[in-house]
Amino acid sequence: MQLVAELGSPSLLPRRQVPSSACGSWLLHTRRAEAPGPAGMAPALQPEQRDSATSSSELLHTVIGRSIFSSSISAAAERISAILQQEEAGDRKCPLLFVQLNELLSTAAGLAWRETARWIKFEEKVEDGGERWSTPHVPALSLHSLFELRTCLQEGIVLLDLSAHSFKEIIEKALSVQPEVWEPDLQDCLAALLLQQPLHRTTVTPLRVLTELSLAPCRGKAKSYPEPRTQLSEMPLKEQLRNRFKKKLLPGSEVANVMVGEVNFLKKPFPVFIRLREAVTLGSLTEVALPSRFLFILLGPQAKAKAYHEIGRAMATLLTDELFQRVARQAKHQEDLIAGIDEFLDELTVLPPGKWDPSDRISPPSLLLSPNKRVSVHLREWKSHCNGNTTAAKDRPSPAHLHTSEELERTGRLFGGLLRDIRRKARWYRSDFSDAMHIQCLSAVLYIYLATVTNAITFGGMLGDATANMQGVLESFLGTALAGSIFCLFSGQPLTILSSTGPVLVFERLLFSFSEDYGLDYLEFRLWIGLWVAFFGLVLVATEASHLVQYFTRFTEEGFCALISLIFIYDSLKKMLSLTEAFPINWHYRADDVTLYSCTCNLSGPGHLSEGNNTLSPPPTALQQPPAASAALSKAQCLGQGGHLLGTSCQYVPDIALLSFLLYGGTFLCCTMLKHFKSSRYFPMGLRKLVSDFSIILAILIFCAIDAALGLETPKLLVPSELKPTNPMRGWIVFPFGANPWWICLASVVPAILVTILIFMDQQITAVILNRKEYKLQKGAGFHLDFLCVSLLMIVTSVMGLPWYVSATVISLAHMESLRKESTASAPGEQPEFLGIREQRLTGLVVFILTGVSVFMAPILKYIPMPVLYGVFLYMGVAALNSIQFMDRVRLLLMPAKHQPDHLYLRHVPLRRVHLFTFIQLLCLAMLWVIKSTAAAIVFPVMLLALVGIRKALECIFSLHDLSWLDNIMPAAARKEAEGKLHRKKEEQESNADEEFELMYRQGPEINISVN
Repeated sequence: MQLVAELGSPSLLPRRQVPSSACGSWLLHTRRAEAPGPAGMAPALQPEQRDSATSSSELLHTVIGRSIFSSSISAAAERISAILQQEEAGDRKCPLLFVQLNELLSTAAGLAWRETARWIKFEEKVEDGGERWSTPHVPALSLHSLFELRTCLQEGIVLLDLSAHSFKEIIEKALSVQPEVWEPDLQDCLAALLLQQPLHRTTVTPLRVLTELSLAPCRGKAKSYPEPRTQLSEMPLKEQLRNRFKKKLLPGSEVANVMVGEVNFLKKPFPVFIRLREAVTLGSLTEVALPSRFLFILLGPQAKAKAYHEIGRAMATLLTDELFQRVARQAKHQEDLIAGIDEFLDELTVLPPGKWDPSDRISPPSLLLSPNKRVSVHLREWKSHCNGNTTAAKDRPSPAHLHTSEELERTGRLFGGLLRDIRRKARWYRSDFSDAMHIQCLSAVLYIYLATVTNAITFGGMLGDATANMQGVLESFLGTALAGSIFCLFSGQPLTILSSTGPVLVFERLLFSFSEDYGLDYLEFRLWIGLWVAFFGLVLVATEASHLVQYFTRFTEEGFCALISLIFIYDSLKKMLSLTEAFPINWHYRADDVTLYSCTCNLSGPGHLSEGNNTLSPPPTALQQPPAASAALSKAQCLGQGGHLLGTSCQYVPDIALLSFLLYGGTFLCCTMLKHFKSSRYFPMGLRKLVSDFSIILAILIFCAIDAALGLETPKLLVPSELKPTNPMRGWIVFPFGANPWWICLASVVPAILVTILIFMDQQITAVILNRKEYKLQKGAGFHLDFLCVSLLMIVTSVMGLPWYVSATVISLAHMESLRKESTASAPGEQPEFLGIREQRLTGLVVFILTGVSVFMAPILKYIPMPVLYGVFLYMGVAALNSIQFMDRVRLLLMPAKHQPDHLYLRHVPLRRVHLFTFIQLLCLAMLWVIKSTAAAIVFPVMLLALVGIRKALECIFSLHDLSWLDNIMPAAARKEAEGKLHRKKEEQESNADEEFELMYRQGPEINISVN
């Protein structure tokens, strides 16, 4: 954490004047704000005075651990590193610390303690009116107050691991440390003052605020604070127990109390820092009834305005710093705390005066460096300095995550990887069902169910058009339910959603065309291809071919994910544009000609059917009515009785296409807005999270209601209502022999190889994307087990004449996104922490079961407009597209350099190299799209495999340093780089050993080497 120092603030201690130098004015101002060193307090506060010859440069050298004039590590840095190493060996976790600042203020009734600020991660102040808390903000401290706090800890009382059970006992033990300094009467005054009940500003519900405002006129003039109590209660008060702010704290959180103030009866300050051996609830001392661990008390004579307040804020901010808090918990001596402050000052960032407004409150960042990572960086820097390596740890390139985990290690045995996957997943099998008992899983089931049904209808209709209904919507429903349920029960990654995908649909279309051209039976030919694919899949599983997944770097993943996402977006737009043909917009409608439009039923003879889809311009004979016309018959009744429609408005339809596009765009925007509603400022966090979890369902319900209210006949979701094949010429079982020549079973090997490549690439790239490190999956992956399930399902679907299924990238990503786990308790101003994915099997299983029984839910599903579901498709495609780094780099092509976001890779890779890498990815994506959409689609599986080769060739254009930031380093290059580093390290060690040997036995005068 980095704090900013507000220079030029009022201070407890007088400033030392330093001679001017060539440095900038702001640096001189910083030095003028320094406090005296550790020898004593200010002249106005303590009789002992420091030697005035101590310079500010000496003070900074004493405080700050690193200096360009010294090659050695300071004692403070060594002490901090030893404490952190000891804590790292013990694997101790620091509980969250709530810090409360109580300040002694003068009131009409006398001196009283009042809560003026509080911290969890960021600072909140009680506003001047005393009626509300400020927004959380990053604390801006006075640099002078930090130096004075250091002096307080160095010269004051420090009690570590104090055993006490009440606040009164703590005060008695603190005052008894120096009985010769404090007179008995003075001790009694201090104890009576410290044991007064502080006045807290508790967090109340909005309903209670409205109630108090409504009753305020009846009570008279409202008071900002209640009357102070005379004695601290040993038990928590009722308002403490009802305080809603406690929900922001994690279980096991502790409290730190900071108490500062001015009193007239003291001649010198009374600073005390206490760490309790066991955390104890100190009655009504704090706003929340939680056990206290730390106490800091600072009372003293009158000083400059807000001097004690600033020192109290400095102490509270230090205690919220994760690194100092770890030091304070492990400190054995008083010097350990001083070393902690020195390390804090070493990481401090100073803002020059006059370049910013100190009254401005700095908003909390969206992302904080984790405490563990910060500690590890500190240890690495210390070790690297000790080893003579001056390169900062944070500036070294950090290669992206490589897929070299246990799941992809070769065992060297047949089916070794598969057996290891089964053993790994077996111990989680029971929890895969119990972990689904959460309300979030219900929203995921509804969301993914509607997406799966829409996808089954869309791809089923396309398959029907491509295969003359040999595979249609019903086969798509039945295959999705059967294959998906089996996969969710036995797969290694049950969060994966199986579906027919665009590349598989392209191959089905080519296969049917080939069968028609050469007079082959399509389903029988397809059966042999599926059997060979299953055989090849078993061979790949037996030989642990999934080990090759580690060659699928970010370059390949992003290219494939972008292609599938664009297919989703393109298909949804294509479906919407097709509605304008079925329901054309009435461009020529004229409101003034409404009396001329008519349509009647003619039962007497052949009628005149009006031509033109939407042209409602009435001919001169439009007003003539046939004698046998019947105005009481509907269109269906008229045509059923052999009649004909006559008139200019017979082909008129309302503007269904326009409404459909409104439903389509409205659903997409509503899904996006509701999904981000949890980060808004309105309503409590629990309600915002609930709305975000059910955002897709709420958007669908809202626009279904709008469609029902308008009553227009928009296209609805129609599912099959009977369990029979779409084409009556086929059955539910496909026989391998009879319709085709015998040699087809052998000739099927060639297309089966292409399908195997396609299935392997499609399945494993999706598996790599879903098992990324950033998703924080705890139960492990199962690459071999997943591919085995997909291979065996090829047999089942081929024998039954059902579509082939593979992992659907976009729907699977949407499934995982709907199951994100975030911390329920977050500090004010802090973004909820991402905890991982709710890993279980039940949501996918229920989704596919509901898909299977959708045939019996046709009366309910028919009320859902198809444009609404196409809007959900658009949202899923856009969400998946925005989740990859590729899109961030595409946006950089359109941004001037000064407006570009501060991405980490932009700090280490030249911008022109970033643009070149992005341009190559765009070319590969365009090549895949063209091949998929043309007659060359038969080689599409090979082109997916070619992406790996293209990525390998990029190592001739880009350095490994650039690729480590823009992409993953491929295994061969990573091993080569590791071997090179090891070789260089050995050479350095041998060189150092030779130099030491030479120095030891060198003849000549003695040489003294200073390391100070």
